[in-house]
Amino acid sequence: MSILKRPIVTEKVSALNEGGRYGFVVDKDANKVEIKKAVEKAYGVTVESVNTMVYPGKAKTKYTKSKVISGRTASYKKAIVQVAEGDIIDFYGGV
Repeated sequence: MSILKRPIVTEKVSALNEGGRYGFVVDKDANKVEIKKAVEKAYGVTVESVNTMVYPGKAKTKYTKSKVISGRTASYKKAIVQVAEGDIIDFYGGV
């Protein structure tokens, strides 16, 4: 089971990166302790705190020429981690 799915790279989260806070989409069943261990193992940093949020899927409707298509977007869990002062996570190191 992979706990960290992908990092969140948006303008809002990028602004938080300057303060040592980083966002990740994580597995829905992961708890804060598991997320902390996964980030510390993957990036070699010290995590001070973890905040989690569960985003429910939204209903979406698309109008096409032949019919109306209704569905839902996927729900996901997001984690914002605070790393120790002086530690950084470089998402763009391999690019």
